[in-house]
Amino acid sequence: MFPGLPPARRRLRAVRHQLRRRRRLIAATLAAAAVFSALRTLAPPPPDTVDVLVAARDLPAGSLLGDDDLVRRAWPAELAPPGAADVAAGRVLAGAVGRGEVVTGVRLVGPDLADAEPGRTVVPVRLPDAGMATLLRPGDEVDLMATDPGTGESELVAGGVTVLATPTGVPEGPAGGSGGALVVVGTSPAEAVAVAGSALTHYLTVSWR
Repeated sequence: MFPGLPPARRRLRAVRHQLRRRRRLIAATLAAAAVFSALRTLAPPPPDTVDVLVAARDLPAGSLLGDDDLVRRAWPAELAPPGAADVAAGRVLAGAVGRGEVVTGVRLVGPDLADAEPGRTVVPVRLPDAGMATLLRPGDEVDLMATDPGTGESELVAGGVTVLATPTGVPEGPAGGSGGALVVVGTSPAEAVAVAGSALTHYLTVSWR
């Protein structure tokens, strides 16, 4: 390739020749490496995460949660809903939860349920007709009526109360006495007193608006 030159010079020229042929490829590779390094330097750090409990499947209101109903996942801290439940197994759902949805305290029957209705009092109400309870859904707005078992007369004891939790697996039809079914509603503090008093001497029923 380079006749008349000493072997060492020929090898040196061959190397230079190969470098000139490949310098574009080398330059492009170095430029790509520089861009990649710059992007990594400018990229924001990964977001902070917190562990939350999410529903492993669609769960209806009234479900008694088991370990197989829940999955713990890392969730972006800034997107995690306030009041995310840390422990939920063994608790009862006050409202339906969709698959992958974070389980929060306001979805569970218990003290946190009051947060679903700020300024309201959470009251359990026993309906003598369990079948009526199965018609209710969390979020329904109903009136509570008290019926005197002796005279059959009815009166309104609480209007526009919000249903917060309903039972599941209850038998249909009137049960009376200690039977029936419990539902949880949100009322004003004054109405809560009236409802509690009426529940001792009257049958409570609901009517829809």
